[in-house]
Amino acid sequence: MKIAIGSDHAGFVYKQAIAQMLREAGHEVVDFGTDSAENCDYPDFIRPAAEAVADGACERGIVLGGSGNGEAIVANKVRGVRCALVWDEKTAELGRRHNDANVISIGERTITSDLALKVVQIFLETPFDGGRHERRVNKIESED
Repeated sequence: MKIAIGSDHAGFVYKQAIAQMLREAGHEVVDFGTDSAENCDYPDFIRPAAEAVADGACERGIVLGGSGNGEAIVANKVRGVRCALVWDEKTAELGRRHNDANVISIGERTITSDLALKVVQIFLETPFDGGRHERRVNKIESED
């Protein structure tokens, strides 16, 4: 799978670990930065990662920051992105099963690194349930 990844300085350490895990599992990782833990502005890295998912260049996306909140907000401003803020195994699973999330946002300051790697695995392995959830996802995607 081709996966977009992006973070600000507060998510940099986990971004590096997640990207390594993904590559070792055989995924293609497109890293939109940042490239260090030096202070930076998250929209500069999150928007391009989200756009890569929205335009089909990448199948899924993972964005990271301190809390993950700002990153999820930025990603969800991109039409075609359904970014779930995840903080445990259940939110990662339900983001896929019920919302067909194509991007997840993780806060490095909110969960352990082991849990971050686990939620990424769940995000990649969990299918969308469809059914009644498909109707709702279609409403999200419809133009007003």
